[in-house]
Amino acid sequence: MKVDSITLHRIAMPLVRPFETSFGRETERVVLLVHLVTDVGEGWGECVAGATPGYSSEYVEGCAHVIEHHLAPLLFGAPVLRAADLERLFAPVVGHRMAKAALEAAVLDAELRASGTSFARHLGAVRNEVDCGVSVGISPTIHELLDEVQGYVDAGYRRIKLKIKPGWDLEPVRRVRELIGPDAALQVDANTAYTRRDIPHLRRLDASRLLLIEQPFDEEDIASHVALAQAIETPVCLDESIVSAGVAIDAIERGATSIVNVKPGRVGGYLPAVAIHDACLARGIPVWCGGMLETGIGRAMNVALAALPGFTLPGDTSASDRYYAEDLTEPFVLNDGRLAVPTGPGSGVTVRTDLVRAWAVQPPRLLQPRAR
Repeated sequence: MKVDSITLHRIAMPLVRPFETSFGRETERVVLLVHLVTDVGEGWGECVAGATPGYSSEYVEGCAHVIEHHLAPLLFGAPVLRAADLERLFAPVVGHRMAKAALEAAVLDAELRASGTSFARHLGAVRNEVDCGVSVGISPTIHELLDEVQGYVDAGYRRIKLKIKPGWDLEPVRRVRELIGPDAALQVDANTAYTRRDIPHLRRLDASRLLLIEQPFDEEDIASHVALAQAIETPVCLDESIVSAGVAIDAIERGATSIVNVKPGRVGGYLPAVAIHDACLARGIPVWCGGMLETGIGRAMNVALAALPGFTLPGDTSASDRYYAEDLTEPFVLNDGRLAVPTGPGSGVTVRTDLVRAWAVQPPRLLQPRAR
């Protein structure tokens, strides 16, 4: 297909409750959306970058700049465009995986809608619904944390993930374990907040019988994760460190991780995410689908990805009302702790353009090929 235009939308969506991690606290989600118009149809993509470069070196305005000035010209210049060719097409631009992933999602959506194929079928899904976990941010008090967790347990979520940081770890985790019982799935996510000297402290988390501890050290510090994995009983899971199938294989072979969190928006798109899944599956390493506070656009695609065979652990594919009172698409609703995998063409959801307009924080930016 050929790309006729790309429209970049910047919107701000209010969160139903503040979401705090070791990186900071969010009360709204600033989102960069990509609307692609081609000669065979339209597609939408969502960029997972935050408003500031706190979690990642990428951020909304930076991604918009890279798309407009570097990636979009490559799309416009391609004589024939296919999602499968994007990694090669985008190779002249180093890094900027979140920007690339947003465009890949839009291209895939348009391509699959035109062929009448769902994301799930195209990616290789084997399930019609996926088990859902929920990510719980850092709370002002343990009492408020327990109230929030109880609400998610009552809603039916099949796994609880707690954000932790130095000073907010052992006691909150212990209290949540007491609340949900010894057999409920519980894991923690440190978002790189610790250093190797904290290994003796982190070893004390073994008492809480966790499913895993996610990314306690800097994303480039594979050696410290190896040391941690050798020192504790709790399985170590890598998230921010995993940016490609090659890095995943290296981390697995070095013993740095026994579980991998796959975030499509962080690794460059859904096709690179499938490559990481395949590499882990071949090595007997379970994977799960992480979340980046996606709207219904990204949530639909993530749910499809989470239906692949290697995704054996509940992911962060929570229901829409976990984050938003109103979503950009038809809402995803939890049913017995699971979400249904969309079956319609492309992402399988319809974007509410009225909300895109209502929540806009800047005028849309229309990109078109230069006249020849």
